[in-house]
Amino acid sequence: MPQVGFLHTAQVHVSTFEGLVRDIDDSTACLHSVEPDLLDQVRRSGPTVEVEEATLVALEQLVVDGAGVIVCTCSTLGPVAETVGARLPVRVLRVDRPMARAAVQAGSRIAVIAALESTLAPTRALLDDEARRVGVSATIIDVPVPEAWVAFESGDSDGYLRQVADAARSIADGVDVVVLAQASMMGAMVTLADLRTAVLASPLLAVEHVLGASSR
Repeated sequence: MPQVGFLHTAQVHVSTFEGLVRDIDDSTACLHSVEPDLLDQVRRSGPTVEVEEATLVALEQLVVDGAGVIVCTCSTLGPVAETVGARLPVRVLRVDRPMARAAVQAGSRIAVIAALESTLAPTRALLDDEARRVGVSATIIDVPVPEAWVAFESGDSDGYLRQVADAARSIADGVDVVVLAQASMMGAMVTLADLRTAVLASPLLAVEHVLGASSR
């Protein structure tokens, strides 16, 4: 298995994805690039040429360092990473694409829990794209939790995940599947295990996809 490169916009994701890869295949090496300024730029200005160029530079460095496949773990930056990644000799995957594919297969009414407003539009577009690919229609319900991001940025992980879980519970009975739109939300899955409605988080699905674990 080639080295897996990860482009992050928060340091907290390094240990998460390192652990997921190790749990599935401890022989696979990981490379990590943490670029918080990229998230700040895309939130402030949108997917501008400058954001594309800066993202491409970060991805190119991962290739130079030996990555044979790259995952962008930021849902807001993901569309940019996939677009500019098409210029590289290795595959670049946005972390939420395998999750979106699973979501449209799970049902037509999909709730999207997002702490960042900038995450909603790219997640909706991705779900619509995956729905078209398999020939189904999807009704997407936005569930923004902006106060959760305040907790995340202040380092209050428990408060962040609690608000995410509360938002998921508030909508679960009215939808077929709940999507946790940001990789940082994965920890909320533990407290949502009792729900009858499917709840999906992106990190494990993305790592399984990249490592081919889902087909074993």
